[in-house]
Amino acid sequence: MLIECGCDEAGRGAGAAEVYVCAVILDPQRPIEGLADSKKLSARKREALSKIIRQNALSWCIEKASLEEIKRLNVLQATLLAMKRAVFGLSIKPNRVLVDGNHAPKMDIPVIAIIKGDDKIPAISASSILAKVARDQAMVEYHRLYPEYNFDVHKGYFTKEHLDALRKYGPCPIHRETYAPVRRLLKLCQSEQLKIF
Repeated sequence: MLIECGCDEAGRGAGAAEVYVCAVILDPQRPIEGLADSKKLSARKREALSKIIRQNALSWCIEKASLEEIKRLNVLQATLLAMKRAVFGLSIKPNRVLVDGNHAPKMDIPVIAIIKGDDKIPAISASSILAKVARDQAMVEYHRLYPEYNFDVHKGYFTKEHLDALRKYGPCPIHRETYAPVRRLLKLCQSEQLKIF
């Protein structure tokens, strides 16, 4: 019997905080209406679907690629590692993994990368939604710690508002040091400190 798992990430393109990854095995007996690429859904719709997915899926697991892993491995390799953890964290072992995009982690089970899979494959859509909702909730928590950056609005992506805040306040502990806008500011801060001394 084919047990298929969908896998996707949220936050890989952001400049702050962890990348969230989710793996989901849907129940064929309990189809979920309205699944789509999480980016195409409103926040309210994502949250409603997230609850339904958690209740109806046969198994799901959310993992994170840490800031340390992103810095040490690069964001793609850290994300692929977190994908492995999410798949291995499922309570049911799938015998095929479908991943959104054109990169896939190497595993001891077949893995297929599908471009725009989060719009085509319900299990990938479900994983996209769970990862996005979990990460968005984390960004709201980070906003409470670092309110000057408005993480609750842009979720760590490099919007004009975020870049303006970065220039004004400098990077905070959850900014990804290896990302160009953050790296440039860190260098600038270091050179300014050297001038003082």
